[in-house]
Amino acid sequence: MNPEDTPLISVVMAVYNGADYLDEAIESILQQTLTNFEFIIIDDGSKDDSLEIIKKHAPYDSRIIVITRENRGFAFSLNEMLAISKGKYIARMDQDDIALPNRFELQIQFLENHPEHTA
Repeated sequence: MNPEDTPLISVVMAVYNGADYLDEAIESILQQTLTNFEFIIIDDGSKDDSLEIIKKHAPYDSRIIVITRENRGFAFSLNEMLAISKGKYIARMDQDDIALPNRFELQIQFLENHPEHTA
């Protein structure tokens, strides 16, 4: 991967039976004003329509990385996503949250201006 192709942010979202709010959560990430990110989504063995909702978005946005498998739990999913993430920063997103359009822009601006808050 070329350095200019490296995402600034790796967005990680573990999904388990989150169909009720998942479409809106995904859309809120895809509509961010800061666009240099990868979006890693694990479907952790959902029994509802979560995987279909995720797959609806993936073909239209190359930033989305979809992993689907049997249920292994939230902590396992987060560790799996962290292991494959390529971004300088990690942004965690829950399946039932909505991110304001400038969330990443404001967070990165703060972190870049205040390096004492980064680890």
